[in-house]
Amino acid sequence: MKKRLISVLSMLLAIVLLAACGNAGTPNASNTTAAGTDTGAAGTKNFKVAYIARAQSDSFAAWLANAVKEEAKKYPNITLDVFDGEANDEKENSMIENAITNKYNLVIVQPNNGEAQRPYVEKVVKAGIFAITTNARISGIEGASSVDANPYEQAAVNARAALEQIPQNAKVVVLKGPSGNFHADERRASWQKEFFDKRPDVKIVGEQIANWNKDEAMKYMEDWVQANDKIDAVISMNDNMAAGAIEVVKDNAKFKDMLVYGVDGTAEALLLIQEGKMTSTCMQSAYDLATKLLETSNKLLTGAEKQIDTDIGNPLVNKDNVQQYIDVLKKAGAIK
Repeated sequence: MKKRLISVLSMLLAIVLLAACGNAGTPNASNTTAAGTDTGAAGTKNFKVAYIARAQSDSFAAWLANAVKEEAKKYPNITLDVFDGEANDEKENSMIENAITNKYNLVIVQPNNGEAQRPYVEKVVKAGIFAITTNARISGIEGASSVDANPYEQAAVNARAALEQIPQNAKVVVLKGPSGNFHADERRASWQKEFFDKRPDVKIVGEQIANWNKDEAMKYMEDWVQANDKIDAVISMNDNMAAGAIEVVKDNAKFKDMLVYGVDGTAEALLLIQEGKMTSTCMQSAYDLATKLLETSNKLLTGAEKQIDTDIGNPLVNKDNVQQYIDVLKKAGAIK
C-alpha cells in the first residue's frame, strides 16, 4: 500500500514539473502585434502615435506641441513621439512617410501647407493607419479625422469689433499666413467680408505674407513705417506676426495709438493686451485642442469611433477679459 501511494505521488510530482517546464518559455512582458501595437500582460493594447508639428519656432505650434505632450501623459495606452517639421514642406512630408514606414498606429499632422501635405496624409490612410489633421485641418480626405477651430470665426470676432474701433479713413496694414493654408486663407477672407467690404473708407497701405513668422513680420513693418507717417491698425492673421509689428514701433510715439489684432491667444499676446499694446485676439486654446486630439486619438485607436471631425470655440480676448485667460496660462505654467 505504501509503495503504491509513493508511486502515485511520484507521478503527480512529475506532471507538475513537466507543466512548469512547458510554461518556462511564456514571456511576462508585452508582446508586439501588428502595426506596432503592444499587448500588455493584462491584455490592454498600447498604441504608437506620431505628432508632426508644423514648426516649433512658431509660438503657437510650440505651445500646441507641448500641450499635446502633457495631455498624452493621461493615456497610459498611448506612446507619443513628437517631430518638428521646421516650416518645411519636404521635411514634414518625409516625416509623414517615415511614420508610415515605422508603423505608427496613428499619425497627427499639423500641416505647414495643407495642399502640400494632403497626398501624404492620404498615404497614411491608404496604409491602414489612423490620421488626424489639426490646426489647420485638411478637409476632404476620406477616412481621415480632424480637430481644429473655425478660422473664419476666429477672424470675424476681431473684425466685427474693429468696425467700431478703427477710425474713419484709416490706413491699415495686413499680415497674412502662408498662401494655401486653410487658416490663413479663411481668416483673410473673413476680414474682407466682415470688415473691408463694410468699411470702404479704410485704405490698406501694406499687405504681405509673413508665414506666421515674427521676424518676417518685423521686416515688413519696418518698410511700412518708413513709407507711412501714420498706420492706424495692424490686422494680423496670427499673434506671432502681430507681436513682430508691435516690436518695431514700441518706442515710436507716432504709433502709440495704433490698434493691433491677432489670433491664437498666445502668452505673449495676452500680456501685450494687458499692457495696452495690442487690441484683441481670438483665443485658440492649445489646451483645448490637445484635449480633443487625445480624446479623438483614443476613440479611434480603441474602436469607439471610425472618423471624427470636431472644433473648439472662438472667444474674443480684449482688455476687459484678458486677465481670466492670463490666469489660465499662469495655472498651466505658460506664464510665470
